[in-house]
Amino acid sequence: MYQLEEKIWFWTLVVIPVIILLFLGLQFWRYKTQNKFADKALLKKLSPNKSTFKTVLKVVVLCLAFLCLSLALVNPKIGTKLETVKREGVDIVFALDVSKSMLAEDIAPNRLEKSKQLVTQIVNNLASDRVGIIAYAGAAFPQLPITTDYASAKMFLQSMNTDMLSSQGTAISEAIKLASTYFDDEEQTNRVLIIISDGEDHGQEAEAIAEAAHNEGVRIFTIGVGDVKGGPIPEKRNGVVLNYKKDSQGETVITKLNEDTLKAIAEAANGAYINGKNTANVVENIRDILNTMDKTEFEAKQFADFKDQFQWFLGFGIFFLLLDVFLLERKTAWLKKLNLFNENF
Repeated sequence: MYQLEEKIWFWTLVVIPVIILLFLGLQFWRYKTQNKFADKALLKKLSPNKSTFKTVLKVVVLCLAFLCLSLALVNPKIGTKLETVKREGVDIVFALDVSKSMLAEDIAPNRLEKSKQLVTQIVNNLASDRVGIIAYAGAAFPQLPITTDYASAKMFLQSMNTDMLSSQGTAISEAIKLASTYFDDEEQTNRVLIIISDGEDHGQEAEAIAEAAHNEGVRIFTIGVGDVKGGPIPEKRNGVVLNYKKDSQGETVITKLNEDTLKAIAEAANGAYINGKNTANVVENIRDILNTMDKTEFEAKQFADFKDQFQWFLGFGIFFLLLDVFLLERKTAWLKKLNLFNENF
C-alpha cells in the first residue's frame, strides 16, 4: 500500500515535454542554419567533435533528473505496519454493466464512463463501509472482492471496459448470483448490491433472482444510465467513430434506457431505483439510504504507519544532475580517451 502526500507537485512534470519541445525546435533551427552556412563535408571538418548522440543523451538525463525531483516533491509513502482495526459499516457490491450498449453516448461522455463517475463519487463519500466490484455483460466476472481499500477499488474501476468480457448481452441475473457469493455468511453485516446499467436485460429471471437474493439478506438498488429516447452504439477506432452498430437488416441499432426492468429488480429486493443522470442526486440518495441502515462492526486490516520514500527520488535526481555536469558537460582527459561518443572520428 502506498500514499502520495503532495499530488499537486505532479504539475512540475510539464517541464519534461517543454524541454523535449525546446530541444526538437533547437535541433531543427540548428539544422536549417548550418545548411545555409556550409555543406555537410565542410561542417564535419569544422566540427570534428560534434556528437548528436551526446546531445540526445544530455536531454534524456535532464528529463530523468526532473522526473525524479518531481516525484521527490510528491513524496510517495509505503505502508510498513499492518494492523487490525474495528470498523462499523455496510458491505456494498457494485455490479457494473460493461456490455456494448454502454458505449452509447446519449448521456455524456457515454454510459460506461458515466457509470464509472457515479461509482467513484459514491465511494468518495463512504466512510468505513466495505466495497466490492463485479463486471457483467452476457456473464458476470468478479473484479474486486469485498475490501476497505477504496484506492484499489477506484483503480480497478477505471480499468473496466466493454472488451473485458467476450460474452455479450446484459445478464443482470448473473451479476446478482455472483454478488450473493461476495458476502461472508459468518459476518452478519448489512448487504447492499448496487446495479449500474441501462436496463437492457436479455434474461428473463432477473426479478426472481433478485427476490431470492433479498431472502438471503441482500438489498438491491439500481441506477439507470442512458436516455429513454435511446441512442446508437458507436463503433470506434483510435477514438474516431467509424460507424454505428447495425442489425441483421442493416438498420442502425438504437439502445434505450429500460427503467421498468431496473425498477422491477429493485422492488423485488426491497430496494429502490435511481436515475443516474444527475451525479449529485445519485450520491445524495445512496448516502441517505446507507445512513438509515444499521452499521455492523467488523475487523479490517489497514496500514497504520507509512514511511517516506522521497529521499530515493531526490538521490537519483541529484545523481542525474551530477551525471549531466561531470560526464556530459566537461571534457576530461580520461573521458576523451574512452571516446564514448565517437568524438575523435
